[in-house]
Amino acid sequence: MDRFAGQRGEFNAPRDKSREKDRKKIRKLILKVLGALLALNILIIAIGTILHTTYFERQYEQIEQYGKLVSIGDGKMHVYSMGSGARTIVLLPGMGVALPSAEFGPLMRALSEKYRVVSLEYFGVGFSSTTSRDRTCENYVEEIRSALKEAQIPGPYILMPHSISSVYSEYYAGTYPDEIEAIISLDGTSTAYYEKMPKNIEGLLKFGVIQQKAGITSMLAKIISNRKDLLAKNYTEKEIDDMVVFIGFSLNETIIRQIAESAEFVKQTMDLKYPESVPFMKIISKQTYETPNKQLKISPQEYQMNHLARIGNNAKYEVLEGNHFIYLNNARRISEITDRFLREVDSRKSAE
Repeated sequence: MDRFAGQRGEFNAPRDKSREKDRKKIRKLILKVLGALLALNILIIAIGTILHTTYFERQYEQIEQYGKLVSIGDGKMHVYSMGSGARTIVLLPGMGVALPSAEFGPLMRALSEKYRVVSLEYFGVGFSSTTSRDRTCENYVEEIRSALKEAQIPGPYILMPHSISSVYSEYYAGTYPDEIEAIISLDGTSTAYYEKMPKNIEGLLKFGVIQQKAGITSMLAKIISNRKDLLAKNYTEKEIDDMVVFIGFSLNETIIRQIAESAEFVKQTMDLKYPESVPFMKIISKQTYETPNKQLKISPQEYQMNHLARIGNNAKYEVLEGNHFIYLNNARRISEITDRFLREVDSRKSAE
């Protein structure tokens, strides 16, 4: 039997008590820090929510529309026109663009030197109202047609869609080919590749709405916006100010339904034959063309080439430096490509 066992127990007891006291102090300190962080978060959210419903909302409501609002169904759509050329180019925005009529500004000015250019904002986007109408390709096309008609902008149209709007444009051409002179797609979504949208997307977007109501989106927009860079890209001070404000109000139920249904728009269009009578030019960003996308089961090059193959022999393409928002850095280059492409269209018509 260890005769020193009792003595060791006597020595260890004070040490154990001391360690337990230290652990309690550390736990209390951690709880205090966590409590302080929680209180700070609650304070920031409270301040942000107040700012959102007062300061940011006042800024938002004071911005006047650039063009005109036309009544379509249960809402109003914003149509902004520039230039007076014989041909009409209709710019259609991709998802997530808060204020297309401002974001397309430099591109509109470049194109309006030769063409009439129209920026059309869908329901839930920019100055347009929301809608309770189903988000389907058919409804998007009918809304585009109705808005242009109500704004007294006659066709035929050259559609210039960005991203998902390329899908609506193909659906438009497949349904009403006589109304479309050509499509010039800006890094458009392929209608040759379909995959279901993740089921949790709506939940994530609704969390984004909570952040928006807490003023977090508005505050971040002001912090991360690079005014100097945007001015260098030929944006005006007003366009920059307006875009920053609108970012804080960009998520709504209509947009959430659009994003959640975006994969189904592809499915609705991919079986619709693309008309041979409508020339198609796809301007692809270098980043999209070269960077592998984890969401795709094929290479980015296959994704693009399969899309062009679906369109048919009248499809052309060009790859430009830049990211998915290809028009940000390439307004003048897109205008030049448009001129050249439409001259080729005219030459083919003359040859026929």
